[in-house]
Amino acid sequence: MPKRHIALLGGLFLAIGAMVTLVSYSVTLYRLFCAATGAGGTTQRVAADTAATTDQTITVTFDTNTAPNLPWRFVPLQHRITVHLGEETPVFFEAENLSDTDIVGRATFNVTPDKAGLYFKKIECFCFTEERLAAHSKVQMPVVFFVDPEMAGNAGTRDVHDITLSYTFFRATHADDIEDLSRFQATAEVGGKLFASQCAACHALDKAKVGPPLADVVNRTAGSVPGYPYSHALAAAGITWTPENLDRWLAGPSAMVPGVAMPMAIAAPAARAAIIAYLKQQSAVGGS
Repeated sequence: MPKRHIALLGGLFLAIGAMVTLVSYSVTLYRLFCAATGAGGTTQRVAADTAATTDQTITVTFDTNTAPNLPWRFVPLQHRITVHLGEETPVFFEAENLSDTDIVGRATFNVTPDKAGLYFKKIECFCFTEERLAAHSKVQMPVVFFVDPEMAGNAGTRDVHDITLSYTFFRATHADDIEDLSRFQATAEVGGKLFASQCAACHALDKAKVGPPLADVVNRTAGSVPGYPYSHALAAAGITWTPENLDRWLAGPSAMVPGVAMPMAIAAPAARAAIIAYLKQQSAVGGS
């Protein structure tokens, strides 16, 4: 065979090999491209919130779906929240395996409008690995995120005032590096973030604000901090703030003690449990 034909065949084989390699890695390359640019509404993964919180707010709506062959119930525990740009915010989702067998699933995700994807940054999420959920088990899973304030400074995104974060869980058919969803328990770390975002406007650990100090609240008698002007209803309630009573209180203060002044309730059981875990930690530190 002439040398030029050999060279031509060699070139063809190299070209075919390059094309096969590109096809083999096209999905991975596309995912990396989306993760780097926010294309298709792909959110960003970061280690920590390094942005300054601003006065500007944005509304985030949560949407969940499951594939037809995945017998799970998967719902957000809050459908819509309003947050400040740059504010680190924990939210919760609940998954329940309705079948008789353990199943591994994987969540895909995106935000709309697509152009907001580059600025929606997740610190903690269940959506980066294959996740096993035991038969008839239920788990509440945190997502910690912030919206980068740079979005407001970009001419192409400063008109965005509402973002929808969407998840879809699929059944994993070729699962590697499987995590177990049971690892998501109420943690003091998540509770501290929830305390900062939902409680700190009225409460501090070491001093009275709108509400009394809470550093040693676990197992403290209600209405017992000297000098704090409690409502008559709470001062006369005779309650000890056990974790169980704190959970009832956070779920609905006026339902637990009619006539109290606290107007806020926390609907998600996982959020209440995390806040109580944080308060237990602080009470242990204060008592040591």
